Amino acid sequence: MSQGPRSGLAAVSSALLAMSRHLEVRDVLKTIVASARELLDAQYAALGVPDDHGGFAQFVVDGIDEEQWKAIGPLPRQHGILAAMLHEAKPERLADVREDPRFEGWPSAHPEMSDFLGLPIRDGDEVIGALFLANKLCSAEEDTPRAPSPGPRGGCRFTEEDEELLSILAQHAAIALTNARLYERSRELTIAEERTRLAHELHDAVSQKLFSLRLTAQAAAALVDRDPSRAKGELQQVAALAAEATDELRAAVVELRPAALDEDGLVATLRTHVQVLDRAHSAHVTFTGHGVRALPAAQEEAFLRVAQEALHNALRHSGAEHVDVTLHKRGPDTVLRVTDDGSGFDPTTVRRAGRHLGLVSMRDRAGGIGGSLTVESAPGKGTTIEMEAPGG
Repeated sequence: MSQGPRSGLAAVSSALLAMSRHLEVRDVLKTIVASARELLDAQYAALGVPDDHGGFAQFVVDGIDEEQWKAIGPLPRQHGILAAMLHEAKPERLADVREDPRFEGWPSAHPEMSDFLGLPIRDGDEVIGALFLANKLCSAEEDTPRAPSPGPRGGCRFTEEDEELLSILAQHAAIALTNARLYERSRELTIAEERTRLAHELHDAVSQKLFSLRLTAQAAAALVDRDPSRAKGELQQVAALAAEATDELRAAVVELRPAALDEDGLVATLRTHVQVLDRAHSAHVTFTGHGVRALPAAQEEAFLRVAQEALHNALRHSGAEHVDVTLHKRGPDTVLRVTDDGSGFDPTTVRRAGRHLGLVSMRDRAGGIGGSLTVESAPGKGTTIEMEAPGG
């Protein structure tokens, strides 16, 4: 095989792998557009995801800087060539889009485009997007038999081979986009399920405690004048019930997946959490995160909860002056490490102290996502808690 086909195959492989690495819809769209533009040597590329109102729910471009994109104005509507791709669901390859009878112009800040290649992105019979390229760039190999034919700008036209290549990319783009949508939907369902579970727990546990607390308080009020000693006993019971209710409420709320995790992702959420703790405590708390991509919802939550528990131990119990949190890749795995220079403890006492320090729950969380938790510590030598799990 000649060098040309090998390079082409490598480029296609790289584009497909890039699309499969992302889970968020917006990231997938950006990767599809950038891969298409690079793969087919186009000056501009764009991808639109239609809404149900004649416009686009999302529209991603590549080859246009942010300032120029803002100057262009609102997202385009589904008309002209874009409408043809979405509604007729067939490829469009034009020598000069401006000469097509369906062309309806564009905003004044829009770049000039001529040669055009567009394809629908389909999931079965449903068109879920429109991918298009403009202004084919001439290859340095114009004197070879495979060189593109000249375009109207003195540049080059998109060829039938370009159309076939973009069609392959569009098919894989449909898979990547559908998977990303399913992933986001699963996260939404996970949040809904967590909120439902929390509501049940609050009703079954905390509300019963509060009901008992109210009855006990009423009994104490009735005994204050005629039997002060018994009233004192009832008030002590009120205090105990209130403490139990507080503990159960805290346990239920801690289990709820934080909204920040869904909005910002694990790395940004951890960074913000550490910054807050650094301001609130005398100890210097730092965070370093690099190389970690988006993880499934359950894994992100497990890493966050372990980090929170480890930080709580370091700041409340160890007397540490410095606490360092890192999140990084190790081969195919993601690794969380929380290290402090505090008082430390004897690892042989972990069985007795484990529940007090939250080590049992941390190990359960790590094991629940196929990971592991290790604890290194010694009296006067600080503590390092490390969690490792697949993915990222």
